[in-house]
Formats: sequence, C-alpha cells, structure tokens
Amino acid sequence: MGELDFSQIDWNEFGTATLDTLKMVGASGLFTLILGLPLGILLFITGRSTVAWVRYFYAVIAFIVNILRSVPFIILIVAILPLTQILVGTTIGVLGTIPPLVIAAAPFFARLVETALREVDRGVIEAANAMGASLWQIVTRVLVREAMPGLLAGLTVTVVALVSNTAMAGMIGAGGLGTLAINYGYYRYDTAIMLVAVVIMVIIVQILQMLGDRLVVHFSRR
Repeated sequence: MGELDFSQIDWNEFGTATLDTLKMVGASGLFTLILGLPLGILLFITGRSTVAWVRYFYAVIAFIVNILRSVPFIILIVAILPLTQILVGTTIGVLGTIPPLVIAAAPFFARLVETALREVDRGVIEAANAMGASLWQIVTRVLVREAMPGLLAGLTVTVVALVSNTAMAGMIGAGGLGTLAINYGYYRYDTAIMLVAVVIMVIIVQILQMLGDRLVVHFSRR
C-alpha cells in the first residue's frame, strides 16, 4: 500500500460517498423493518401452532429464510441482478444496491424478531387470551410491546450489518464509502483514502450502536 498522504484527499467526494452510504443504510433498513418484522411475527405464530398444515407452512418459510441467510452477500448481489433490474431499473449505484441489501437483511432480522418474541412471558400471552383479545391485539398490544427491547436490539444489529454490506457492495460499483475505499484505497494503493473510509464507517457504526443501545435501555425501563 502507498504512504499516508491526506493532502490529496477530496473531502467533497468523501462527503458524497458518506451520504450515499447513509442513504443505502437508511432505505434498506426501513424496508428491512417493514418486511422483516411481520415475517418474524409470522414465524413465531406458525412455529407455536399444533395444526399440521400450519407447522408445514412454518417449515417452508423457515427453510426459505435459512437459505437466504446462508448465501454470502457478495454472491447474493450477483445472483439477483435480474430481479434488481426489474425492481428498480438498475443494478448499480445506491438504488441498485437496496434490493440485495433488503433481501439479505430481512430474513436475518426476522429470525431475531422470532427470538425476541420467544422471550415474552407465556403467562402474559395466556392472560390476554383469557381476556378475549384477538390475535391482532395480542401481537400489537402484547407481543410487540413486551418484546420491544429485544426487537430494538435486533434491529440495531441488523442495521450495523447493513453498513458492512454496503462496503462489500462497493466491489460491484454500489457507490458510497465502500466503492471509494476499493477503487481508490485498494486498487490504487492509496492508504490514506482507505484509512479515512474505514474511520468514517467505524464512526457510523458506533453512532448507530449507541443510538440503538439508548433505545433498548429506554424501553427496558418502561
């Protein structure tokens, strides 16, 4: 790698790359929450059922989720390029990175949701059942509320993982700090650019983790 020379760094370019990374993480994080939360709830509900066809349905969903979780992200990006093209009209840049990020993160988050819901006291659920609460009321007013600290912790872990995945997506021209680090820091042996990109990503992760931890503590005290 080359020597450290920060004088040639284009800080405006780094500002744009940082903004692109935040856009990717923000958009994919939102869609991951929208898709992963109900999927995790579905896994929890069907997994507790004693009805044969429901258990079969759970097994099918769990199998698909496990497959998506096990595929390395860099391979997943390439494998779903046709789908990405159909969904957003491009396979590169910020927009072209969001579908694979969501497809990789949503199953991961769904499993964390399922785990958090399993930690809810069964007595609370049975009490809600005894009071005549509907399934929707049990999910929204009991399960989600009681599991909120665990859900927020799982979301924090998922969003932090998204930051890492955006860097990996930089290898195929996704944009953001990952592309900057790879194209300039790695291929052009510019250690300074590589170092700055890594430091900014570490700062982003630390801020996200701190915010997530604060939210977990806040809802744990309620």
